[in-house]
Amino acid sequence: MLSDSPPERDVIWTEEGVQGAARFVQRVWRLVGELADRSVSPDGAAAEGPIGLAVRKAAHKALAAAEEDVERLRFNRCVAHLYEFANSLQDLLVQAKTAEEPGLAGAFREAGRIFVQLLAPMMPHLAEESWAVLGEPGLVAEAAWPTVERSLLIEDSITLPVQVNGKKRADVTVARDADQAAIEAAVLSLEAVQRAMEGKSARKIIVVPQRIVNVVA
Repeated sequence: MLSDSPPERDVIWTEEGVQGAARFVQRVWRLVGELADRSVSPDGAAAEGPIGLAVRKAAHKALAAAEEDVERLRFNRCVAHLYEFANSLQDLLVQAKTAEEPGLAGAFREAGRIFVQLLAPMMPHLAEESWAVLGEPGLVAEAAWPTVERSLLIEDSITLPVQVNGKKRADVTVARDADQAAIEAAVLSLEAVQRAMEGKSARKIIVVPQRIVNVVA
């Protein structure tokens, strides 16, 4: 008779894996403390500066990615998103040490809330302690789930591969809405492209929008 229960799978624990998890717990605790200090006095203004905007983008990208993976039961990827989100927040906290931008504290406060809410399904006890450190009321388990702001998921710039005579020589980063002339100028200014052209002039530059740039010398 066939059983309806799923097959059992062995979970392999290693000393290295346990130590890695412990280090991440300690790292999260330090990060939450830094976020609490940085967002203690939000001024209510919208985040308009480059750092504040980067903080909000990092938060909402992590939120959107984690939501998708939870729906598909890809929990390992959710943890990976938490690691990436933590890296981004640590880098941005360093950048913000001497910055004075309107709404920056509020951006960090929002990011801290989202970070802890993403942490809660994986590490509920740590998440509840972190929620209290952030000064949030009640329990994180009972808090309303944040809503992804889709406009923050759109990148302002894109990176395109650049080929010279059919061989990739470089990448160029341009504004997403850059026109043909701006892309051509950016490509021709790249040292790698100039070397590949060996002093020749570009006979033709073919731009496939948001895909690739081909230079024919």
